[in-house]
Amino acid sequence: MNVIISNYPEDLSVPAEYVENVTAAAEKVGDLYGVENGEVSITLTNNAYIHELNREYRGIDRPTDVLSFALNESEEPEVKGGVDLNVLGDLVISVERAEEQAAEYGHSVKREMAFLTVHGMLHLLGYDHMEEADRLEMEAEQRFVMEKLGIRRE
Repeated sequence: MNVIISNYPEDLSVPAEYVENVTAAAEKVGDLYGVENGEVSITLTNNAYIHELNREYRGIDRPTDVLSFALNESEEPEVKGGVDLNVLGDLVISVERAEEQAAEYGHSVKREMAFLTVHGMLHLLGYDHMEEADRLEMEAEQRFVMEKLGIRRE
């Protein structure tokens, strides 16, 4: 799994352990779901920027914790002779919101950042939680991946 991490705004200070944790979580999803040849771009940001994206793309005028922009939602023509790479899409994670939620839920930022990454990655793979059955399935998948990461509820 090729994981590309960036910060926006560029001067946003993100601890190295957050980057390592997000990378490990994305790679674990790739391993567990057979997309070792996958690529994901993950932007770590603040509440102001994710609020702007949430308003623009979802019509929701508030910050959120993670946004997923899947590239595999439609039928694309197969590229012959190209690199065998499955570009899954983009995740945007608010570090600020993750820190707030970790404090609110009483667990570590490591757990929250891993959870948000796993949640977003599952969306990129086609999981959703709009219907009750889908929500239950996605929650089970999230627990499965978090267990494989060795990160339990604290």
